[in-house]
Amino acid sequence: AVLIPLVFCFTACRPGSTSSFLNFSSLNQSQTGPRPGSAGAAGTSALSAGEASRNASNQRSFCLQNQPVVREDLDVVSVRYRLLNGPSVPVNSLSPTLLLLNLNTGMDSGGSLVVSLLLNKTSVSLANATVVACVSAASPVLSLNATQNCSTAFFQGYPLSVSTSSVEAMLIVLYPQTDDWFLSLQLICPKGQGECKAAEAKVTVFAYLTPCFNDCGPYGQCSLLRRHGYLYAGCSCKAGWGGWSCTDDTKAQSVGAQNLATLLLTLSNLMFLPAIAVAVHRYYLVEASVYTYTMFFSTFYHACDQPGVAVMCIMDYDTLQYCDFLGSVVSIWVTILCMSRVKKILKYVLFVLGTLLIAMSLQLDRRGVWNMMGPCLFALVIMIAAWVYHGVKRRHCYPSSWKRWVFYLLPGITLAFIAISVYAFMETNENYYYTHSIWHVLVACSVAFLLPPRDKHKKPWAWSQKLTCRYQICQNDREELYAVT
Repeated sequence: AVLIPLVFCFTACRPGSTSSFLNFSSLNQSQTGPRPGSAGAAGTSALSAGEASRNASNQRSFCLQNQPVVREDLDVVSVRYRLLNGPSVPVNSLSPTLLLLNLNTGMDSGGSLVVSLLLNKTSVSLANATVVACVSAASPVLSLNATQNCSTAFFQGYPLSVSTSSVEAMLIVLYPQTDDWFLSLQLICPKGQGECKAAEAKVTVFAYLTPCFNDCGPYGQCSLLRRHGYLYAGCSCKAGWGGWSCTDDTKAQSVGAQNLATLLLTLSNLMFLPAIAVAVHRYYLVEASVYTYTMFFSTFYHACDQPGVAVMCIMDYDTLQYCDFLGSVVSIWVTILCMSRVKKILKYVLFVLGTLLIAMSLQLDRRGVWNMMGPCLFALVIMIAAWVYHGVKRRHCYPSSWKRWVFYLLPGITLAFIAISVYAFMETNENYYYTHSIWHVLVACSVAFLLPPRDKHKKPWAWSQKLTCRYQICQNDREELYAVT
C-alpha cells in the first residue's frame, strides 16, 4: 500500500458581494462577450463600477479586493488591459488586491505579456514598507503576507516588488500560456503585519500584450510567423545585435562599422556608370535606361536596408526592395538578349514581355530562386540559338573576331562566373556587406565587357556637321529645286 499524506489549509473570510470575484470573467470577455457600445457591455460596466464604489468603504473586511479589468483587443497579438477604477490600485496588508488578465482566447500565446508597476511614494506612510506582487496563471496567490511565496499548486509564478527605494518594477513573460492570469498585490512590513495594519499604498498598474517588446528597438524588426497552426511573433535582429528584443550588444557592430557597410553597399553601385556609358556610346539606349534604373534603386534600397544610425529611406522600404530586385533581374535579361543580336523588333518584344513576366514572378515570390535563374536560362537559350544561326548562315564561328573573344567575351564571362560564385557560395550574414559589394562591382564590370559592339551602319555620337548658320537647325539631305525668275 502507498500512503500519500495530504495537507489541507482552510481560511474563512468574507469575500464581499457574490459577484465581486465573478466580475473578472464578465468584464474580460473579448471575442465571445458583448462588444463595446452594446447594451450588455454598458450594463456590465455600470454595474461593476457601482459595486466597486459601494465596496470601497468596507473593503478592508474582505479576504481579497478585486479590481475590474477590461480587455481591449488592438491588433493581432496586441491587447491592452484597462482598469475601470483608474490605473492606480489601492494595496493594504490585510487582504491581497487581485487583477485578472484574460489570455485564454487561443491567440494570445504568441506575444509577450508585460506588467509594469509604479509606486506612488506619497501614498506610503511607512518608509520601510514593500508592495509584493505575484503574476501567476490558472489560479491566484492569496497568501503573500504570510509566506511571500509566489507559487501555486498549478504554476510557479513571477514575483515583483516595489518600495520607496525602488518605485518601479517590470515583468516580461515571453509566450505566455493560454489561460487566465492573475496579478496579486499586498503590502508587507518587515516587522510584521501589525506595523502596517492601517497603512495603504497606491500602485499604478500597466498591463498589455505586445507582439515584440519595445518593437525590437532600432536594431531589429518584429515579424509575425505562423507554423503548424500557431501564430507567434519574434524579433529579427541586425548589425550583430541579439536577444529577445535585440538589446544584447555582445556582438554588435560599432557605428563606424555600420557607416562603412552602408558606404560599401551604396557606392559600389556606381560601378554601373561605365556600363551605362558604354551602352550609350553604342546606341543601346534601352539597356542604358535599365542600368540607370538598377543603379538608382539598388543604391537607395541598400541605404534603407541598413540597421541603426546609418539609414536613409527615400520611399517605402517594400517599394525600394521590389524595384531593386526587378531592376537586377531585368538588367541580366536585357544584357543577354542584347548579346544574341536578334532583330530589333523581336528584341524589344522580348524586352517588354520578359519584364512583365519577371514583375509578376517577383510579386508572387520575391526571394524565389527561379526569379533570377528562369530568365537567365531562357535568355541564354535564345542567345545560343541565335549565335548558332548566325554561324551556320555565315559558315564560320560567331562572333568571328578573335579579339572580341579574347578582350571582351572571355573577361566578361569570367567576371560573371566569379560574381555568381561569390553570391551563391560565399555570401553570409556576417560578410554580407563585403561580399554583396563585390557582387555589385563584378556584375557591373561584366556588363560593360559583354555588351556587343555598335552596328556598323551607325555613326558614333558626334556632330556630323557643324552649324554654319544660326537658323540652320538640322541637316536636310534632299535637294530641292527652285525656279529663278
